Amino acid sequence: MENKLMIKLVVGTEAMFFLALIMAYVYFSLLPGFSPQQADHLDIRSTAIFSAFLFSSSFTFWRAEMNFKQGKMTRLKGWLLLTLVLGLVFLFGQGNEYARLLRENVSISSSLFGTSFFTLTGFHGLHVFAGLVVISIITALTFMGDYDRSTSSVFGTVGIYWHFVDIVWLFVFLIVYILPHFHKITG
Repeated sequence: MENKLMIKLVVGTEAMFFLALIMAYVYFSLLPGFSPQQADHLDIRSTAIFSAFLFSSSFTFWRAEMNFKQGKMTRLKGWLLLTLVLGLVFLFGQGNEYARLLRENVSISSSLFGTSFFTLTGFHGLHVFAGLVVISIITALTFMGDYDRSTSSVFGTVGIYWHFVDIVWLFVFLIVYILPHFHKITG
């Protein structure tokens, strides 16, 4: 029970951190130095695809949690592996987007847009990576038989963090990708 309280406190502080980053991104987007033309380099279609993989990973982790509670260890392992694959696909997609943007001369130092975009999405990517490290550890421990009884709270605790990371990306995707695209269409 204590670990769930601790992760809720961590998620609470991280939520404040991401709220500050999102507010900074929105604030900077209103300043004259923010180049909306650089936002045109963002590929909303491919980002939506790799975002769907991340959002799906919340479902697969939830399924892992449910199978753990039911003592279905084989299914638990499968859902954990699928969660890892989905999270890795998201990071691979983000890495490809970064590489393409850098080739198109959009970087963290190229403009206010580049700085705020790479800071916000990069910190989120770092949180996804940290989550994948933890999920990899509990997956390895599961395969070694450490969670053969459904009394541990570790999956619920990790789930709180993983679902938080997905929810944050929903807001980031909406603010960075969808709203400017929608504004362009209706503007």
